[in-house]
Amino acid sequence: MAAEERMSVYRASRSIKRMDNSVYNALRSIYEDSTFVAEIAGLWPSLPLVANLRCGLWYAPRFEATCYFKSTDGHTNNWCFSTSRLNLHLAQLAGQRAGCLIVDSTRKGKRFPDSMSKTIPIWACVLNRTIKNYLQRMLGDSDQDQELESNISSNETADMRLKSADWDCSLHLPIWVSNSEKAIIETRLQEWTMLLEACGADISSLASNLRKPLRPLWISQKTLIWLNEIPDHDSWEFIPLILVSASASDGISQSRTSSGFSWHYIPGAGDDEESWARGLSPDLFWKHAFELIDAGPELCNRQVAEIVEKERVYLAQRGKYSPQVTLKTGKSSTINHPISLEEPNIVSELMETEFPINSMSSISSCKEHTIFWLGSTKVAVSTTSHVFNASDDVDCVLNCDSNSGSFSFPSASSQLHLPIVTSKVDRFSLIRNLPSAIDFAKLNLSRGRKLLVCCHNGEDISVCVCLAILMSLFDEKGSFDGGNSFMHAAITKWDMRRREQESANDAT
Repeated sequence: MAAEERMSVYRASRSIKRMDNSVYNALRSIYEDSTFVAEIAGLWPSLPLVANLRCGLWYAPRFEATCYFKSTDGHTNNWCFSTSRLNLHLAQLAGQRAGCLIVDSTRKGKRFPDSMSKTIPIWACVLNRTIKNYLQRMLGDSDQDQELESNISSNETADMRLKSADWDCSLHLPIWVSNSEKAIIETRLQEWTMLLEACGADISSLASNLRKPLRPLWISQKTLIWLNEIPDHDSWEFIPLILVSASASDGISQSRTSSGFSWHYIPGAGDDEESWARGLSPDLFWKHAFELIDAGPELCNRQVAEIVEKERVYLAQRGKYSPQVTLKTGKSSTINHPISLEEPNIVSELMETEFPINSMSSISSCKEHTIFWLGSTKVAVSTTSHVFNASDDVDCVLNCDSNSGSFSFPSASSQLHLPIVTSKVDRFSLIRNLPSAIDFAKLNLSRGRKLLVCCHNGEDISVCVCLAILMSLFDEKGSFDGGNSFMHAAITKWDMRRREQESANDAT
């Protein structure tokens, strides 16, 4: 009997927790926290607002860019500088705009996620050290220095000397990180700097773009800001990376009442969206934010289901892969539970609904897509949806989309469809199809044709296939050799990462 009572109490507590972590509570918490983000962005209106994927993407209707810094890279005793997440575009953007604001959030108990407390500060420090090393190598000594001065104007040389001498390479961490932890991290900075220098990143363009060193600053809802003493970011001796933690860090459960509804505040509600969002994306949320908030806790689930299904049907009617959202319950999840619709036939009703071509219900369909050429290799990567607009620019298409048909090219030999699925569906799908992909690429590139590799999002699968083509058919200088250099080389994981970074530099 005692065991049954304990189980009953456990189930009751789990039920209460599920109610507290409902979709409405998450969306309402995000909406409330977004007002704080908007206030901070208004203090420095000229600085671009950047979202740290994926949690940060929920906290504002519009971002100028995104970045990806993982909290796990900043966990104690797990510090890491990742060459697969270099985020060099962020450094370039900050250099062009004299700074940026980066938005992220974290669950209760912390003011800042570890991505902001340590991952980004480590990243900024390693970039600063690498740039200083580059400037010192450019200046050189004795004969090399004289040769440089003969090729560069005296003003540019003086500027480089000044930057090299005064360049701040210190590790700037927030005050809540202990001195002992900081000291351990500093012992690894040289190793990470050498790692960045060896990975093939374009340090030259980065050094020319950054006139000041990068430095993080931290702002949360507990930060005290005197509005009449806000400094102009141009006056600082560094390029500020203003790290904005969107959510309140109170460790106490907060119940709030507004507009006739009682709701529970969730700090860091945007985190782990698969477990609560029910297929809703940040773009869709902000397009329908007011109606979702006004719907209240009782109707919010239904509203989300309708919005997600309308979006899915809209994309499906235009030939885009858009699977129906299915939710599963799990013992380990406190949020997952099946969609409960008041009308069971809502899905069939929506499938019969026609949406106008110019409807704005699809954010992704309204975005401009393009193709990215990998240097002078005659290989490009893109989304499947852009192939129809790129027929004049390419001669053949390697289609890796698992749910796409053929394109209007002159002959069957000009296109190859390999239905490659993600590793979560079939972990061997990519490996099985790579030989056919490389053979097709070799056949067409040897004839001087321009090849486009595409998949449904132009990212994961198509990028992997492009990397395999570059490693197998091109030499170190990026020249097509039909695989001769590959036959005489022992390819390591490090070689793959370096070639991947070189390809990224070419594509940008």
